[in-house]
Amino acid sequence: MLKSIPASGLLRKLRWSTLGLQFDWSKNYNVSLPHNKIPNALCQLAKKMAAPAMPGGKEFRPEAAIVNYFGLDVCQVSCIWNHQAEKNSWTRLLGGSLASKCKLLVKIVLMSCCTELLCPLFSVSLALFKYGYVPKTRKGRWLAERESMFSRNGHLGLKMSSQHRKVYESVSGRKLLQTSGGGQVKVNIMVIVNKDGSGNFTTISDAVAAAPNNTAANTGYFMIYVVGVYEEYVSIAKNKQYLMIVGDGINKTIITGNHSVADGWTTYSSATVAVVGPRFVAINITIRNTAGAIKQQAVALRNDADLSTFYKCSFEGYQDTLYTHSLRQFYRECDIYGTVDFIFGNAAVVFQNCNVYPRLPILGQFNTITAQGRTDINQNTGTSIQNCTITAAPDLAANNGTTQTYLGRPWKLYSRTVYIQSFLDSLINPAGWAMWSGTFALDTLYYAEYNNRGPGSSTANRVNWPGYHVINATDAVNFTVSNFISGNSWLPTTGVPYTGGLM
Repeated sequence: MLKSIPASGLLRKLRWSTLGLQFDWSKNYNVSLPHNKIPNALCQLAKKMAAPAMPGGKEFRPEAAIVNYFGLDVCQVSCIWNHQAEKNSWTRLLGGSLASKCKLLVKIVLMSCCTELLCPLFSVSLALFKYGYVPKTRKGRWLAERESMFSRNGHLGLKMSSQHRKVYESVSGRKLLQTSGGGQVKVNIMVIVNKDGSGNFTTISDAVAAAPNNTAANTGYFMIYVVGVYEEYVSIAKNKQYLMIVGDGINKTIITGNHSVADGWTTYSSATVAVVGPRFVAINITIRNTAGAIKQQAVALRNDADLSTFYKCSFEGYQDTLYTHSLRQFYRECDIYGTVDFIFGNAAVVFQNCNVYPRLPILGQFNTITAQGRTDINQNTGTSIQNCTITAAPDLAANNGTTQTYLGRPWKLYSRTVYIQSFLDSLINPAGWAMWSGTFALDTLYYAEYNNRGPGSSTANRVNWPGYHVINATDAVNFTVSNFISGNSWLPTTGVPYTGGLM
């Protein structure tokens, strides 16, 4: 907990490192106020920054500004703002004295330290991005433009101590990639998980617990090398930053579970693997939920981690396989299997060069690949599927062809999903998209397709909803890695290859 918050210095010099961007604080926003006045000043700041995008004549309310522009839950904000109306609301939510609560509120909003409140990419509005932020710039070329940390034969380019290098190469049977252009990713500590007791730990959870808390950016990754198959539920907390899990490959290193809604778990809690810690990286692993189609919602991976990356991983389940819950995420060369809404959530996420495999659902169901959950038009969230291959899994391919498969349906009012430069096989229904319930969200969603290919890519018979669009390159570029998730500012440090723009 901060003992004090120097308002003028913080508001003038603050960098939102979690967003990979720098706020352009002008002299007009330099304030110096008592701590118990900071929340109101923060709202006034939000008002100034968002004014160009606000409808004319609409009343500005401070609590609404926090909700819309900083992503706090409306009920929690009401408790905070109306603390005089309900004496115990502050205590229940935050605890402590009024002064400390004001400080903590500012810390939560400004320092973005509470992902539970700031979940949908902090729901930072497009207005704030457009009018309040300027991107960081760096001299020279990006690491990913020179070389990734992977050679063509799959060798890793990890910079670690000679002792760690020898252990990794001995256990994995692979040589680490030697690079000359600085393309190595720094590993500070490496541990090995092996059930036979030959490593440092016998469970993945024990290895995660041993990782240091709140690792600094320049320290390097805590790398967990996992050998074998684990029936285990893995949770990576928000204080486990810069954690990297590396396996031996898809279907070789496997984490599997079977929690489901039908067996009493919530969708959120059913995940086999749940990640919250920022800057998480996973490579060469399979994550499964084996509950089966009959058990309804059953999540394999739930990802709440900002700036998280998955490379050459597989996610296997049926309904609700991959919960891209919140914040900025990137998936490259991954496989995703499922039936109903099997890529869902409200992250800002790009899938690039991935394979998407709809499976055979239970009798009477149809497949929907995505169910994006944007709840406010100002949220800069959505699902972008670029240069991916959408084709039937073996069980669906062997079916008689009566199962209908759709690109997505609107889980929430402002659902946003785009398919860009992808291969859509013949399993895709000619209408392309499915309704959630009647006319819900059909005029507020944003669904778009650009330059896709394959027998299922024709847009001639697509839905004619107001929210559906066939877009051009000018619009499509907004949903690329560089623009949609600011990938150039953080993906190079992971060593994972990516294409920043259109293919």
